This record gives sequence, structure tokens and C-alpha cells, in this order.
Amino acid sequence: MGILDKFSLQGRIALVTGGAGPLFGSSISEALVEAGATLITASRSRERNEEFAARLRQQGYEAYGMQVDITSVESIQALHDEVIARFGRLDVLVNSALARVGGSFETQTPEDWLYSARGDMVGLFTICRAFVPDMVRQGRGSIINIASIYGVVGNDPTLYEGTDMLQPPHYNFVKAGMINFTRYLANYYGKKGVRANCISPGGYFNNQPEPFLSRYCKRVPIGRMLGPEDIKGAVVFLASDASEYITGINLLVDGGWTSL
Repeated sequence: MGILDKFSLQGRIALVTGGAGPLFGSSISEALVEAGATLITASRSRERNEEFAARLRQQGYEAYGMQVDITSVESIQALHDEVIARFGRLDVLVNSALARVGGSFETQTPEDWLYSARGDMVGLFTICRAFVPDMVRQGRGSIINIASIYGVVGNDPTLYEGTDMLQPPHYNFVKAGMINFTRYLANYYGKKGVRANCISPGGYFNNQPEPFLSRYCKRVPIGRMLGPEDIKGAVVFLASDASEYITGINLLVDGGWTSL
């Protein structure tokens, strides 16, 4: 097998939670189908995911939309049962969905943190626990958790001055925990053929206010924010046999942000 063949996901079944999202999710989904995988994308809105999957099928890819609420154990189990009933297995699990909570340290409430915990902690654990046994039985599987640079380093409050952007403190907490939970999975299941890795993206361009954009781009070594194509290579690499001897890592796709 040539090196480029190792990057192929032909014949693999891949699930992306939050995979129809306008930021990381859709880029991750596109990367997997472009590499040959059969894609399942799932989030709260089945309709939105089915519409996204239909657009991918129009381009000649194999994609399906399903529904999951990552804050609900029952919903996660239902997604697992639907995936296994339809496809018989899962080769790649990308956890990209986020239990979205806004606010700052001054405005967030304990209820906000409990809601985040149901999705970003309990939900992550539950969906991995649901699919890992299937991966163990087939002797192969790749779990990719989408973390963040803010799971590695702290926020820089000066970036947000002069804007209405807020820094939700729960985000740092859950993303840092995700990275170490990924290491746990990697160590626990490595000898059973299941790999687990993280990708920690930098800031994604989303038409943020100009003061934030200029400060961010000035600070990051590459000089710009992350775009929709920038995460694709990392996802395909960690999902494919090109990374078959790699597990437990946190791959920083941040333009050099954390190198400073």
C-alpha cells in the first residue's frame, strides 16, 4: 500500500456529531466524505442533518443525516442503535457537538455549568461508551474529539476589548477535560485496536468584530484565523491508517497560537 492509499477512508463508516454545523462540523464532515468515508452526521435537528447530507449526496458522496441530543443519554443510545442497525459497525467517531452556553464568569450560573456538563462531559462519555464496544469487537476504530486551544492555554481577555464578545469560563474547563479523557481512552483501549486522539483548533473566522480580528491575526504566527479548509487534513489523518501508530495526542491546528 502506498502512502497516499493510507489516507483513504474508502469503505469506512464515520459519524460526526454536530456534523452539519456551519463552523467545524461541516468542514469535518466534508473532509471525511471527500476521503471516501460513508458519513453519518447527527445533531438535534434531524431535518438540518438530512438536508446537509442530501447536498453531499448531490455531489456524489454517501452521506446520511440522523438526530442526537448530546445532553440526553436516551438520545445517544437511540443514535447508536440506529447506526448499528443500518450499517452494522462504526469505524470513525468524531465528537464535535457542543452543549452551547453563553455568558461570562460574572453572568454564568451553576445551571449553565450543569447543562454543559450533561452534554460536554456526560454526553461525551456516553457516546464513547456506546460505540467503543462495537469498535473493540471489530478490532479497529478511531475516536477524534474536537477540543480547543482554550483547553491548553487560557483566554487572553485583551482580545475582546471593545467588542460585545464574552469569554464563557465553562469552555476552558470542558475542553481541557476532553483532552485528558482522550488520553484515558487511548491508554485503556489501545491494545484492543481503538485509537483516540484530539484536535484542538485555533480561532475560527466567523465575521467577528474588527477589533478582535485585528488583534487575533496580529498575535497568531500564521497571521490569520482558521478557515473551513484548515481542519480537514488533520481529521482525515487521524481517522485514517496514515496515523495507525498514533493515539493519545492532542493535535494543535492553531496557526502557531500555542507556540508563543
